[in-house]
Amino acid sequence: MASVTTSGTGPPSALYAELADHILERDQVKTASTLYDLVREGRPRAEILRETIKVHAPYTHVPYHQRVDGGFVRFVNNDHCLLSARTSLRLPDYLPEELQSLPLAQTLWYVPTGLDIWNQLLGRMPGHYSRRTYDPDAHDTVPPPEVQWEDQEPLLLEGSFDERLNEWLSLVQRGEVVRAYRVFLGLFEETEQREKLLGQLVFAGLIDVQDRMLFNRSYTTGHKSYRARATVELGEAIGWDDAHAVIYAGVPDIAVGPRWHSTYEMACQVVLTELEDEAPGSSMDATKSSARDSELFANEQPLSAAESEALLRALLVEPEPAYIEQITALLKSGRGPKRILDVIQIAAARVVLDCGFPDAFSMPQHGYEYTNTLRWFYNRFDHPHRVKLLYVAGSFIRQCAHWVRSTPGNGQPLIQAPKGSETRSSQEILDALGDALMTLEKEAAVAWTQAYLEGGYEREPLVQALGMAAVKHGNDPHNQEIGLCMLEDYRHSSNPERETLLLASEQHTAGHRKYGDSLESYRRFAEAFGMDAPERGRGEGEGDPIEALLDDIEAVPVDGAE
Repeated sequence: MASVTTSGTGPPSALYAELADHILERDQVKTASTLYDLVREGRPRAEILRETIKVHAPYTHVPYHQRVDGGFVRFVNNDHCLLSARTSLRLPDYLPEELQSLPLAQTLWYVPTGLDIWNQLLGRMPGHYSRRTYDPDAHDTVPPPEVQWEDQEPLLLEGSFDERLNEWLSLVQRGEVVRAYRVFLGLFEETEQREKLLGQLVFAGLIDVQDRMLFNRSYTTGHKSYRARATVELGEAIGWDDAHAVIYAGVPDIAVGPRWHSTYEMACQVVLTELEDEAPGSSMDATKSSARDSELFANEQPLSAAESEALLRALLVEPEPAYIEQITALLKSGRGPKRILDVIQIAAARVVLDCGFPDAFSMPQHGYEYTNTLRWFYNRFDHPHRVKLLYVAGSFIRQCAHWVRSTPGNGQPLIQAPKGSETRSSQEILDALGDALMTLEKEAAVAWTQAYLEGGYEREPLVQALGMAAVKHGNDPHNQEIGLCMLEDYRHSSNPERETLLLASEQHTAGHRKYGDSLESYRRFAEAFGMDAPERGRGEGEGDPIEALLDDIEAVPVDGAE
């Protein structure tokens, strides 16, 4: 293919104007074609993302993440444009040079279909979320997208920075979307405090997680924390002086309802009563400042094999509060929070491996992404409440495990290498794995991955093969982020069972719900840059991104509930 460079002489304004027009016209083919021209010109990836986010930022908000229609609750997530853009920055590190622009192509293929999801849900707009509700015959022209939250001017408050930062979080908790956004913009102007502000932004997302899952139609799925992380990474890649659109796309939604903080409240109460030297006398007492969280976070001692297995069992099998008690005991014993999180990630990967049918991946994949985002948060920010988030992560994964266990069609798989695979070379096994991933045969893909691992071959070629598979299946490119998360964690996990993450990566890539033709964008990209299109592959998808999962809820046995 043509050489892809990362520098250019000046923004080609005509091409970017065309890109904006095609996105707003919801024309995927023309949007993709314009992107290919930008890539051929060697435009920087961050520049292309900056201009793309400028177009979609006003149209990727919703007034609320739930609707009550006819007495029944429906929900919507609305930030896959931003999440897949973040993936476009990170996934190229796992790809050969000729495919390093494919994550960006997957993002731009999706963006025209990801605008104004609120009206898509109501059947008023074409797009990814309106496959069953939008009637094009009812419209002479494609309806324009609607802005749900207008951009704002900064609001400067009085008081110390910490006081104003706490006020911002209180506004988020109360759901005062516009005022919270304005206060954030005011705080953002204080550049010397920006790191603390960005940490609080991600923290506000991480503490917003639902407290139950089975039979629910509405969840947070952790998306606010993923959106906040994308805001930080994209803003830094673009440069904050030129990234206002990223802030507009990412920040207002943190305060949009519904907001679930009860799980984090549990974490605070456990730390106060079980881990502080002196527990408060009453919930009416003023909260005292404490360095206990930071003291616990400084610990680095690993878990023993027996301790890891006990935590895994508490997360995957035992009822609450077993995982709470296990995490508390580990912290009291001086075990490192990052080492505890490594075990929670293994539990999350095992839940993904237990998914037996496409719709089952929805919550487990988000549970895993939450643990990955928390790991990133641990490595990125010095925040005073990091340890408490272990309990939130534990709750999320424990809910996922219970949800999968109580839903028909799932179960722990028998993972074994194909018969005779020991006579295959490493490349032959990778070729067989690649075929299985392209044809969506997840059991075969798991088996060939196991064969590669048992063969003792160098791991990096396998990691690259899994990265390539994750990016080739598109149409909802947020899903490629899940595969990326598992590969990232494999590279830095300290857990002896970390290869479970590689098995879960290909299980997810081959098994999760596909929409439309998941290989269409890849085929167009390959053709545009003179590469061989995949000779084998099955990319047909089915189902609406929201309703596909929910259609099967009635099949869940009532006696599986707690």
